[in-house]
Amino acid sequence: MAGGKGTRLLPYTTVLPKPLMPLGDASVLEHLLCLLRRHQVRRVCLAVNHLRHLIQTLFGDGHALGMEITYAVEDEPLGTCGLLAQVIDEMEERFLLLNGDLVTDMDMAALIAHHAESGAAASVAALRYGAQLEYGVLDVTDQGQITRIREKPRTEYLINMGVYALTRACVRPHLRLGQRLDMPELLQALVAAGHDVRAYEAECAWLDIGRPEDFVKAQALVQGLSEAATRP
Repeated sequence: MAGGKGTRLLPYTTVLPKPLMPLGDASVLEHLLCLLRRHQVRRVCLAVNHLRHLIQTLFGDGHALGMEITYAVEDEPLGTCGLLAQVIDEMEERFLLLNGDLVTDMDMAALIAHHAESGAAASVAALRYGAQLEYGVLDVTDQGQITRIREKPRTEYLINMGVYALTRACVRPHLRLGQRLDMPELLQALVAAGHDVRAYEAECAWLDIGRPEDFVKAQALVQGLSEAATRP
């Protein structure tokens, strides 16, 4: 999914779509495509909108990357997965859907294998994330009596990485051409229909480039991943 306007990264995204923001010697999207290729993914469809001609010109048919790349064009915003209705019949029975602005070294092949083995309708890649408050927290009754004091508590969550393994037959009935749809809505619809929707907890580096400060962090992350890959 590479069609967003990247409004939180303005003014950079005035001239470049977010997936083409440079990280080291390649763009965000090229790093992601190369990761997919390393995990034996060869056929990719890029959903494009904002400044799409730049993405299409840079990647073409994917030959330079050893991949087959096609494009689904979104003329008006259809949410984070509404455009899937346009291409669902071209997908494999089990396929990946990814946000195009991620930096990660996740094992995509392991996610695909887990999804296939589980028989789930959807598998959502998740990462364990801890958040620690800088303050003491008071637990109180309705009358204001303190029952416990927790000093700078830490809470852990499983966060959505923006990487999904989906089963075509389960997803297709919930898609409508030209209808806006976001991934949380699709996942909730699958759950409501009685389908098995699972979290796949990954252990990997990951960063969603949403803000200028994230872009700075991404530069360091990509450099670290590159150095780790070259170590004996």
